[in-house]
Amino acid sequence: MEQTVSSEARAKVSYARISSRKVKIVIDLIRNKSVGEALAILKFTPKAAAEIVEKLLKSAVANAENNHNMDVEKLYVAEIFANQGPTLKRVQPRAQGRAFRIRKRTSHITVVLKEKE
Repeated sequence: MEQTVSSEARAKVSYARISSRKVKIVIDLIRNKSVGEALAILKFTPKAAAEIVEKLLKSAVANAENNHNMDVEKLYVAEIFANQGPTLKRVQPRAQGRAFRIRKRTSHITVVLKEKE
């Protein structure tokens, strides 16, 4: 009796010091792509978020391989999303004694890998 369990491998980075809006531009490029293709796209994407997402994707692949015994060749990016994290509020002095609010935004990025049937 052989059972087919469609398992998934996840990886998540919390409190990444980059706006979720900037991350979403990069993650939209790799959604539903195979892992090899996604890594190639990220390697040549000239965005700050590409480095963070690439590292996260490699972590998810390692999780799939080590914890779920999945075949790396069959993996694809089933889900990937970036949610807004807490905003660090800072103050920058401006002219005539005024204070200017600086918002240092953070994001939580999650990637889910599945095997192609």
